[in-house]
Amino acid sequence: MVTADEVAQLCYESFAALPRRGKPEPGREWTLLAAVVKITQSESANSHSVEKEVLSLGTGTKCIGKTTMSPKGDVLNDSHAEVIARRGCVRYLIQELRRAVSGKGSSVFCQAERQGKWRLQPGVSFVFFSSHTPCGDASIIPMTDSQSQPCTCVTSMMKDGGASEGGLKRKSKTCTASTKKFCLQEHHTEETKLDLDEDSKRCFSWRDGDKSGPILQVPDIHRTGAKCVKGGLADPLRPGIGYHSTGLLRVKPGRGEPTLSLSCSDKLARWAVLGFQGALLAHYLEGALYFNTVVVGMCNYSHQSMQRALYTRCRHVSDLAAGFSACRPVFLQSKLEFPFSQAQTELQHKAGQGRITPCGAAISWCNVSDQPLDVTASGYKQGVTKKALGTVHARRKDLHTYLDYKEASEAYQQSWRQLRNQVFPLWPRGDRNLLLFQ
Repeated sequence: MVTADEVAQLCYESFAALPRRGKPEPGREWTLLAAVVKITQSESANSHSVEKEVLSLGTGTKCIGKTTMSPKGDVLNDSHAEVIARRGCVRYLIQELRRAVSGKGSSVFCQAERQGKWRLQPGVSFVFFSSHTPCGDASIIPMTDSQSQPCTCVTSMMKDGGASEGGLKRKSKTCTASTKKFCLQEHHTEETKLDLDEDSKRCFSWRDGDKSGPILQVPDIHRTGAKCVKGGLADPLRPGIGYHSTGLLRVKPGRGEPTLSLSCSDKLARWAVLGFQGALLAHYLEGALYFNTVVVGMCNYSHQSMQRALYTRCRHVSDLAAGFSACRPVFLQSKLEFPFSQAQTELQHKAGQGRITPCGAAISWCNVSDQPLDVTASGYKQGVTKKALGTVHARRKDLHTYLDYKEASEAYQQSWRQLRNQVFPLWPRGDRNLLLFQ
């Protein structure tokens, strides 16, 4: 197969090859990168070959508020890198399906046994890459400085009941290879129930994921800015490891007003059951498409938190339609850091550049022949006039009643109902009027 570093390096090189438009200003702006990579393995009598191809790239850190959402389908609600990369991959799959149906040949799809249905070519699989831990549940991970030494109790990190969310989320420069092995023991102890307000009580016990190493003392957990969905459990906001509840649905924070966009952890968990192809492509496929491997770049990371957020909470879902299942991906981490990460941007920052900020633009690239590159800001495609909004110039495809097409995908919708009823009953139901564009 391929290694995590090979996947990360390929994605970073593909991003570097893109035009300058939409990229962060070095030393002042940072962003996040995600990608989908196709792996093609082939066997012959004397050899085994593996080919890697980047299908889509996405950058971005922002979402729009609920009052900014458009019923015309011309504004992107969620511009986080993971969502953009997946959206670009769907565009690529649509192109490949058209090639297969028209008899031009596809490197991805071949005819299935059932008439009118298509399946993956033998040896084809998909890897999802993210330069960072997905926001939401997967980002709730232990904070520790060293494997060999227990932490000293820290007071400056614990003021007002916990460290600030913005300063802890993705500071990968404080993360070393030895810290990657430690993950949260998800059980409730008397220690987490106490109201800890003395410095001497502000360290908590953790053990590495395979339970073979020593128990270490860690002062806190990394926070996520994603907020719990209303109507269910809330974060306790207690000091240390009692600050967050784990396994909950969360919405991404907006600038001022709330958003309706679920966290990337929640969306990846949904894709691990329903597939990343979406409802529209599911009309034509024999079964759902899954990411066999998820690779994360150098950043604050916990294998156990990734598994909990993206697989464990959905693993018992039942009564899914044929072709759907709870897929358990392989989780890997690369030692290579994204050059435009927040930590690298802070290292490159120079006096006089102004304050460091997330890049306002989002880049979407996919390996298609028609308009492979788009840049958006605040959900709007750059270069589209207000007069053109709501037309095919603002949308990539002139769809007929988007909601109707989605709901007509019976197997997908059946599996989505089971997942929502059994695992995610609090998943917000979107305004149907926002899906009636044509």
